[in-house]
Amino acid sequence: MSHIVKELRAREGLAKMETAKDTVHHDVVLEADRDDDTPALSSHALEALKEFLAEQNGALAEASSAAAVEQQAEDDVALVTEDWRLSQFWYDRETAETVAAEVLALCRSIDSPAVACIACPTLYAYLKKTDPNVQAQLLEYDKRFEQYGSEFTFYDYNQPEDLPSSLKHSYPIIVADPPYLSRECLEKVAQTISFLMRPGQPYLLLLTGEVQMDRASELLGLHPCVFRPHHSSKLGNEFRLFTNYDPGMRLGGWEQA
Repeated sequence: MSHIVKELRAREGLAKMETAKDTVHHDVVLEADRDDDTPALSSHALEALKEFLAEQNGALAEASSAAAVEQQAEDDVALVTEDWRLSQFWYDRETAETVAAEVLALCRSIDSPAVACIACPTLYAYLKKTDPNVQAQLLEYDKRFEQYGSEFTFYDYNQPEDLPSSLKHSYPIIVADPPYLSRECLEKVAQTISFLMRPGQPYLLLLTGEVQMDRASELLGLHPCVFRPHHSSKLGNEFRLFTNYDPGMRLGGWEQA
């Protein structure tokens, strides 16, 4: 009797081995009977492959994103931290690049160009980044910008003409961004502009709040442009760009009433 039981168990083990063999064969060569020449992966192997490819794609995406962030950091201009006590709000990158491009276009249109940047260090930094050879002077209250060396001049709008005599009537292009939205501040900045203006037809650009529109027209004969400046810190006041010349197609042109 025992020999019969042994024989049955032997046959059962053989059957299990054949089943395992068939399973392995099926995993490696799925649906081989449909195409004798084309091996295929099992569903388990396909899932593993998909997971591997997803991981690889994720790694590539992360690497690409990191490279984009690094490139963005290289393209942006490094500035000191805004000091809200001094009413400092830096332009966002689009605004800084747009205004810098406009100023450089003006520089190319005249002989002996020189730019005075009144209380707009963001613009100065982007001008020098775009064209390191541009002649530009930053007039600024914040002495942290003394890092710019001889191209920095301390400026307090409360003393609008307390400036080196070498700057007087030296600039055919002047860009101003008064620190405050008061009539008094704009009037004193206008005095500074008159001090700096080179005789002839200087180009004036003023970046300030929309509430100053009538005063900008009255004091400096400026008109609003279609282009709207923005800041890295979102401000509640609507800002505008005003010029004393028609920029044509640039800056969206003058805004039509």
